[in-house]
Parts: sequence; structure tokens; C-alpha cells
Amino acid sequence: MKRQLRKAAIVAAAALFGLAGSVHAADVTVGFQLVYGPWKAKMEELKANGLGGKSIEFVKFTSGTEVINAMASGSVDISLNGSSPSAAGYSRGVDLQVIYVYDNINDAEALVVDDSVTAPQDLAGKTIAVPFGSTTHFHMMFALEQFNISPKDLDVLDMSPPDMVAAWERGDINGGFVWDPALGRMKEKGRVLLTSGDLSNWGKATFDAMVARKGFTDENPEFTCQWVKMVATADADYRANPMAYAPGTGNAMGIAKSVSGDEAQVAGVLALYDYPTLEEQVSGTWLGGGVQNALMAASEFLMSQGKLDNVLDSYADSATPKFAQMVLDGGC
Repeated sequence: MKRQLRKAAIVAAAALFGLAGSVHAADVTVGFQLVYGPWKAKMEELKANGLGGKSIEFVKFTSGTEVINAMASGSVDISLNGSSPSAAGYSRGVDLQVIYVYDNINDAEALVVDDSVTAPQDLAGKTIAVPFGSTTHFHMMFALEQFNISPKDLDVLDMSPPDMVAAWERGDINGGFVWDPALGRMKEKGRVLLTSGDLSNWGKATFDAMVARKGFTDENPEFTCQWVKMVATADADYRANPMAYAPGTGNAMGIAKSVSGDEAQVAGVLALYDYPTLEEQVSGTWLGGGVQNALMAASEFLMSQGKLDNVLDSYADSATPKFAQMVLDGGC
């Protein structure tokens, strides 16, 4: 009966989000977003052959809110999600835990501005777009704080990346804080004022997280270890062989296909991110404490914006180095 209910939940989620693919419940359901990453070169192989003896169904999400809703319903087991929506989900009691840092966003998210903005102080009186509740919204507010600019001194508009590009091309906004592919479109006519890498170095890191239902990982530690190992191996390959992801390579074509992207952009976009090693993953910088601190800071920000009702007393269990350490120890 429990298995039947789980199948029903996955079918319902597929209908809700308009997802393509078979409604047959695979052993594991993995969510992904339209973000380039080294492991996505293996997506077609994983679809065909599964991993560790388990079949995998991939589910596409277009926002962190969708990921959190699906995880709350139990219809997805593991997914990429940004640090800010992950913080919101954990704060609201969703059964999720960060088990790996897919990437340090670094320079892959940036504030692009027009010619009317030559320095951060020029943001006063301007119109800047960000997707509210996102990592870029978090960093936009942090940037204003660093330069002693009140959010009331400019118009900060909530826009999705596609709407932002359209507004930018019409000249309706003076800039936007966003990620690729929208970022690349805006760079064509504007210039980068600040990146998430700059702001992370100032003490407020943002990242893309591998979040998993703790109920799933508790029951499937071997598969979770295998999944982390697969992603970590792909990251290590990219760090050692970035030219193996250049235009025309099988890796670039596979990654582009997985997110309906452009293979010519893959290498340039990957270079904007930082992919932490397994040793860095388990350190205090990330899963050994840094992620937990970052999720609390993001939650405090979201509460200040009226997006959360409360912040938890502790975020100690919001992330774990357990599975990355298992990989390091040869546990799978």
C-alpha cells in the first residue's frame, strides 16, 4: 500500500508540473533545474541504466518553490535547489537536508547594469529587477546594505529571468541580478557591476544545493552515497579537464541536451562556478558548518522580507557531511 501511495504521489506531481516522461514510478525520483553542471553530461546514461541497481526518473523544475512543494509531498527524493529556497523549505518543516553542494555560485550570478550606473552608489533612484526569494534577491539586499543604500531609495522589482530579459531589452529597467541564460543576454548590452562571488567573499555565500528527503536517505544510504560519488566524480573530471567540456565535445552536447541549452555556452558558464572538492564538502566551509550558517542567514533575510514567519533556533540538521565522507572513506 505504501508503494502504491508513493506511485500515486509521483503521478500527481508529474501532472501538476506538466512534466514529460513515463508515469511509471522509478525507484528514485531526482529533480533538476535548468542549470549547467558537469554531472548532467551523464543524464541520458542514468536515465537508461539507473545507478547502483536502481532506476531513476528525472523531473524538471523551473523554480525553488516547485522543488520545495514536491519534496514536501514526498514526490521527489533528491533535487538541485538554491540555498535561499532550501532555507525557506527547511524553516517551514519540509523533510529536506543538504547532502552535497552542487556548486558555489561564485560569478555565475551577477548584477548587470546599463550606462546610467557606473558605481554602486548610482543604484539610488534606479529600477533593478530580481526574482524575489532567490539567491540573487538575497545578494541584492546584502549589496545595498554594504553600500549603505536603503532599498526604499530605488525600485527593486520582482521578475522571472525571462521577464527580466524582455524588460531589459525594452529599456524598462536599469539592471537585473540573475543567472544564465538570462545573464548572458543582459551582458550583451550591459556590464557587470557585482557578482555573487564578490558578495560571498564579503561573508554571505550562496550556492546550489543537493537537497534530499531525510526519510529517503535514511532508508537508502548506499544509493545516496553512489549518487554523491557520481556527481563528485563528474566535478573532479571537470576540474581536471575543463577542455573536455568545450564546444563540440560529448560532455558539452550532453549537458546542453539535458537542459535544452546551447552547447557553445556550456564551457563558459561552467567556468563561472566553483565546484568544491569532497574534502572541501566535508569541511567547516560547507557541510561541516558553513551550509548550516548560510541557511540560517538566508532564513533571517527571508523573514525580514516577509517571506517567512519565523527562523528556527537551530539549523544544525539542515545539512550533513555524512555521505560525502562515506565517499571519501570508500563506503560505496
